Formats: sequence, structure tokens, C-alpha cells
Amino acid sequence: MQVAMLAAGVGHRLGIGEDAPPKALLRFDGKTLLQRHLDILAHFGLCHITLVVGHRAALIERELEAIGARDRVRTCYNPDYRTSSLLSLWTLRDVLRAGEPVLYMDADVLYDWRLLERLLESPHADCILIGRDADPDPEWLEVRIRDGRIVAFDKQVTMDAYDIRAEWVGFARFSAETAARLAAAIQRYVDSDRVDAIYEKPLRDVILEAPDVFGFEDITGLPWIEIDFPEDVVRARTEVLPRLVDLPRAPL
Repeated sequence: MQVAMLAAGVGHRLGIGEDAPPKALLRFDGKTLLQRHLDILAHFGLCHITLVVGHRAALIERELEAIGARDRVRTCYNPDYRTSSLLSLWTLRDVLRAGEPVLYMDADVLYDWRLLERLLESPHADCILIGRDADPDPEWLEVRIRDGRIVAFDKQVTMDAYDIRAEWVGFARFSAETAARLAAAIQRYVDSDRVDAIYEKPLRDVILEAPDVFGFEDITGLPWIEIDFPEDVVRARTEVLPRLVDLPRAPL
């Protein structure tokens, strides 16, 4: 399985300035988010990782060297990272077309390793993670589910008929076939000059055109947080970090 991760954005909403490091380099209890991702991925034996970089990419390269991860992480640079997250996703097109299952991850998430276990052990070959811990928020990438099927995947959804309203965690698993369909969907946005769309739009298209294909795993109750705003950093340190469970030790 290939791993594809986005870590290119500037993180303007954190309000810490243009010279701030990428969000993937935020430290919690001495470890960057990036190192935490890689430790969890290594626990599951996932070592073919493509990381899309942009903002202050050299700092991420330096971190990969410092933690000894250069042999398992390939970086791809998105020169348009300031203007289009969709083009960051497009940078992953070769990974999506490689004919292998793909684990997709946003880099700006602090989470318990059991979230990834839930996704990897899901019976659904195509699957997203959802959480219902917080009150609905306009910033959510919102998922709505009716009769066990995903019927909405977008921001600021308006829909009355649904059974579950949740937030997408930012992680997904794709079969090789669905990864290729996602690559084609992204290409359509690029070819039609719709690169200003949020990067989740092509994924929405792929999910909703085949709702019987995609499953979901509800990780409500497990600790996680996507870090977009200064208050998210505070919550990550005070609420989420203390609840994280250590990775199991490898057997001797």
C-alpha cells in the first residue's frame, strides 16, 4: 500500500506569520506531527510514503533527515501551494495511478494510532474516517450519511434527510481502482481550470458517483484534532495529547 500525504500549505489561519514552519512541524511533547505520523505508519509496516511539500519545504526535508526517514519518504513539490490545495492533490497523481491501494492522509492532524488501525482494518476497501465528537462547525468538511450510505461530502452542507452528521477526519483508504478514478477526477478539475476549488471536491465527486462503493468508520470517542487555528493548538496540547495511547511495543 502506498501512503500519500499533503503537507504543502502555509497555514495562514494559525496567525503565526509567513515565516512560520509548516504545520506538519508543530511539536507536541517533543515530537513533530510529521514524526508522529511516520512512527504510526512504521508500526503498521507502511514505508512507501509520498509527501507533498510547498511552504518552507526545506524545513521538512531537514526534519526527514533528522529523524532518519529519508529512505521511506519521497517528497513532491507543489510550486503553486499558495494558491491551490487542489494542485497539491494533483501532485500525487502518479501515486494514485500506480495500480496499488493508497492510504491518504492530511499532515495537520494530531491523533491516536487507533484511528489508523480502524481505517486499515476496515472491511471496506474504499473507506473514510468520520468523527462526531464536536458540535457542527462551518469549517468542517462535513459528511452526511443516510441508510448506511454517504450522501454528502462537502463544506456547509444543506440537507434535511440524513441519519448521521459528522466531520471527515482527513484520512481515507482507496482501492487501486478508486485511486485511479480519483486521479481522473482531479485531472478533470485541472483541465477545466477549476484549480481554485478546495481539494476535497474531486474526492466528493468520486464518493457520490459510487456511494455503494465507499464505506466509513466512525472513530467518535478516540482522540484527534485537525489543527487550523490557534485554539486548535491549545486544545491539541491540553485535551488531545494527554489522551493519546502509546504505540504498542514490537514483540521481542
